[in-house]
Amino acid sequence: MAPETATAVSNVVLITVDSLRADATAAYDETRHTPVLDRIASRGTVFDRAFAGGNWTPFSFPSILASRPVFTDDGQTGVRSVPTLPSVLSDAGVSTAGFNAANGFLTSHWGYDAGFDTFDPFATTVTSGLYDRYLATHPTVEAWLQLLTAPVRRLRSWIRGDIDDQPFLDASRMFDVEHAATSFVEETASPFFLWVHYMDTHTPYVPAPRYIREISRDLVGTHRMLHAHTRTGLGWDVGPRTLAELRTLYQAAVRQVDASIGRLLEALSAAGVADETAVVVVGDHGEEFQEHGHLAHYPKLYDELIRVPLLVDVPGAEHRRVEEPVGLDSIPPTVTTLMETPAPSGWQGTSLASGVLGGAPPADDPVVSVTVRGDEVTSQPIPRAPGDGDLLVSVRDRDWTYIENVDTNGAELYYRPADPTQQDDRSTTPTPTEREVIDRFSSVAADRATTIRAQATEASPEAADDDLETRLEALGYR
Repeated sequence: MAPETATAVSNVVLITVDSLRADATAAYDETRHTPVLDRIASRGTVFDRAFAGGNWTPFSFPSILASRPVFTDDGQTGVRSVPTLPSVLSDAGVSTAGFNAANGFLTSHWGYDAGFDTFDPFATTVTSGLYDRYLATHPTVEAWLQLLTAPVRRLRSWIRGDIDDQPFLDASRMFDVEHAATSFVEETASPFFLWVHYMDTHTPYVPAPRYIREISRDLVGTHRMLHAHTRTGLGWDVGPRTLAELRTLYQAAVRQVDASIGRLLEALSAAGVADETAVVVVGDHGEEFQEHGHLAHYPKLYDELIRVPLLVDVPGAEHRRVEEPVGLDSIPPTVTTLMETPAPSGWQGTSLASGVLGGAPPADDPVVSVTVRGDEVTSQPIPRAPGDGDLLVSVRDRDWTYIENVDTNGAELYYRPADPTQQDDRSTTPTPTEREVIDRFSSVAADRATTIRAQATEASPEAADDDLETRLEALGYR
């Protein structure tokens, strides 16, 4: 099929959403309420099998912003030793800006400011005062403040004639990021590249009450939802009721981000650049709700943590869905292709622009993801080097998921069409077909493990400053 005619792309907006699993959006689960993302999906390209490079931010983002797998260059997380997407675009004369909603793993400490003309991680402002510092590390208190102040906010919004979407405390930095991004769009001439990273869907989930009401349609029961924060904060068992509440809070946070993305798209239209701006939306990893025994995103490689939404909307291109598996390392070369900028030879990913524009779909190659697990699944802090625990590698194609602990030689195999939640391990008594898949994927896993170990270093990661460590603690990484 010959590529269709699409509007020339002058600008690209890359929107990354922390902990956003694919089935949290309407493009992948029609029961979800994400109207803005649904509009993006309905006019753009939906990648049905997009897989993250790891189960949490520092393991996934080297692929997203530098098209390189984690650990394969210097044995540590971060992008300090590789050319990043904003660096390549900036060298080509593109104006670049990056706004990260206070994820401590996406700061200059790990090289993520490289190439940005304007960069603000909002990672220290939340700890500038004792009050903010306390709330950042006590999300249960913040959640109850959101609830108790909701009537006052609604009355104030009614008097002003607007909506009550402003939280009591912008602890997720959503409005900081949104306002910074909007100002950049208003003040910057084309061409530009804008990266925005949201944190609302990361634990703890503290959406504005209006979004809890919107997604649950239960005006009384939604106020009981914050009961979940008390139980989890005290370390009590998570039963069916609490789990349902957590899921509701999570989906409300997704809708909160969805609404913010809508306001950003409105800013593009108001600036007169929407028709020449491509929009890419992706989750950096997923989130678990006890599918395999835990909450959040501990070191595992199942689909609830690795399968993420990937939407690419290019003005003038037709809507389509792509079934071939793709890794997030394809994002940087896709952006440079759309902006007609050469990609560095060291980038690993392959551009998806042809498939988006109606040309050849991506190659049907397997996607590799990795994580490092300490003595216990829930041990903290996050490992920052391969030697911090056992190395786990997963390999996925359209149908199969293979997971191997390369340090213990333990392996799992799942056939996703019949077992979408990956509960039935077929590696113990494999059929000849399953044995062939295991042999083929174990070779791929061994290659990645060999590359990581060849680059691993004995040096410990440089210690972060106190403000950054406090922010990481607020995210649960102690």
